[in-house]
Amino acid sequence: MTYLTKLASPMGPLSLASDGDSILGLWLEGQKYFAAGLESETEERPDLPVFLQASAWLDAYFEKRDLPPLPPLAPKGSAFRQRVWKLLLEIPLGETATYGGLTEKLKASGIPASPQAVGGAVGHNPISIIIPCHRVVGADGSLTGYAGGVEKKRFLLELEGVDLSRLYTPKRGTAL
Repeated sequence: MTYLTKLASPMGPLSLASDGDSILGLWLEGQKYFAAGLESETEERPDLPVFLQASAWLDAYFEKRDLPPLPPLAPKGSAFRQRVWKLLLEIPLGETATYGGLTEKLKASGIPASPQAVGGAVGHNPISIIIPCHRVVGADGSLTGYAGGVEKKRFLLELEGVDLSRLYTPKRGTAL
């Protein structure tokens, strides 16, 4: 059984999924790969303790307050994707990493990887915002590959205080 709830946010509605103990998914409205890999049997349960914990974390995040501990997370994916998602959790608030940089970290730990494979894992992250895939940018500072949309990636990075003057959107090729 998968439990679901919706939360309001400055970015619009967020959908959360849980197995009852851990967060399985957090998606922005209209996000690519929405609810991928979830069981078909679902039930609305906004009162689950893990949803209340995730809500408290998200409220603190959007209000720029000290963050409480992360709720338990259990994203579903291959061993490679799990390793990439773990690396995403190591990117500090307000900082960015590159696909190539993540690739090098994986290779240094003995895991064969390419920037394309890392990009695929980052793009399929089922727990947006909390597992901060929005903090990954192209080697040239381009804002690429956010399943929730580049505008939302820009919003999150700005919220975190990232210096957007060095980043740009490839389609327009203009600085932010």
